[in-house]
Amino acid sequence: MSAGQAQCIVPQEVLTKVLKAAMMTGADFAEVFVEDTSTETITMEDGRIENVNSGRDRGAGVRVVKGETSSYCFTDSLEERDLIEAARTAAGAMSGARGEYIIDLTRSEVPVISPVAKYPWETTKAAKAELLHRADRTARAYDPLIRQVTAALLEIVRNTTVANSEGVLAADSVTRSRFTVSALAAKNGIMQTGSATIGKTRGLEILDIRTPEDLGKDAARQAIVNVHALPAPSGPMTVVMTNGWGGVLFHEACGHSLEADSILRGSSVFAGKIGQRVARECVTAVDDPTIPNEWGSFGVDDEGNPGKRTVLIENGILTSYMYDRKNAIKGKHEFTGNGRRQSYRYIAIPRMTNTFIAPHNSKAEDIIADTSDGLYAKGLRGGQVNPATGDFVFTVSEAYLIKNGKLGDAVRGATLIGNGLTTLGEIDAVAGDLDFGPGNCGKGGQSVPAACGQPALRIRRITVGGTQRRSAERRG
Repeated sequence: MSAGQAQCIVPQEVLTKVLKAAMMTGADFAEVFVEDTSTETITMEDGRIENVNSGRDRGAGVRVVKGETSSYCFTDSLEERDLIEAARTAAGAMSGARGEYIIDLTRSEVPVISPVAKYPWETTKAAKAELLHRADRTARAYDPLIRQVTAALLEIVRNTTVANSEGVLAADSVTRSRFTVSALAAKNGIMQTGSATIGKTRGLEILDIRTPEDLGKDAARQAIVNVHALPAPSGPMTVVMTNGWGGVLFHEACGHSLEADSILRGSSVFAGKIGQRVARECVTAVDDPTIPNEWGSFGVDDEGNPGKRTVLIENGILTSYMYDRKNAIKGKHEFTGNGRRQSYRYIAIPRMTNTFIAPHNSKAEDIIADTSDGLYAKGLRGGQVNPATGDFVFTVSEAYLIKNGKLGDAVRGATLIGNGLTTLGEIDAVAGDLDFGPGNCGKGGQSVPAACGQPALRIRRITVGGTQRRSAERRG
């Protein structure tokens, strides 16, 4: 074992016994997933600490597969007898002859993708509360129109061990920290919000990248911009999107449709399109959990497979999908390290990690200068997507009109309305300033950390929803 490598939560000899019990009815495959996760959240509202919540969740899940049939059983106990009982319960769902199986587990060398400088337990709660106070004070001091400020710090330490009947034994430890500030501004009966977040797979050193003051000021600035902004126009427009969290549009509108379960069900617009052009040459899309310290990074996925950089779209050509074990075998494809689960209570399914549009050769300022008329979307909030069709609606959190290649008035209330595959084909310029934003991605009743990223880019034509009707459009 190399220095820094995560420890197995359950001894190897116990995992071997559990796998033998899981295979006792003639299964083709068995897997044990063990988890020990600690979480702490501190929330401040109106300058007061409102909640300090800490918790620890430990348990294991056992999956048994025979042919096309699989069963899953979990337990919140890590005692040997309870783990074996869970394995027997899962195996009991299968019919077959009992037998003896040789389980030869070989420990995988899991790289430390995301080193941590400041672990959660190394900072007192009082010191963490002061970080929130610093953000709160800065946001309130920004402008008299700021009426409300909330701030929250989330820290998660997740230790996992995976063992299976094919000999895989892998352990990983991931520490994630996220600091969020939200501000509300009010003027003449109009209330608008702003928010700023940093989240990485690392410790409180994230606040060396963006300080509490930076985040508080940015949240307040956005709220003030929006409270003074004009109503957004509506109609087909050219939209330039900023780098970072704007990547949530690709994540939601296209990313889920590139996960292998939707592909193999035939419910994705990207099914059967490998090798076909789906975007212009400037568009390359990647999923990569091996980016050091990014929000969705890890050494191995929740099936014990190494994290892997997967190029989904290369220079506009669709090249790959994202696979977990089950769908990789079904689709006769190699594993891509995308088997993820919310916790030991769930079976792994194909999920995104750090998904982004890769940098290209334009510059953000040149893209704006080359756009005669349009909208600059500086940030996105949540939205709604139909994963089967890729149709989406996203709310723009901060936006400005573009006139003659320059940023003009701020506007509020804008939404982006379109279709993922169609919008992908409308991207005609991509900058080199890649950045990421942290989020929690929901699918199949499960939520996992996932980062969305992109450089600044231009969508040549997309429908903007707003409250002001727009006349004839000129394209950038």
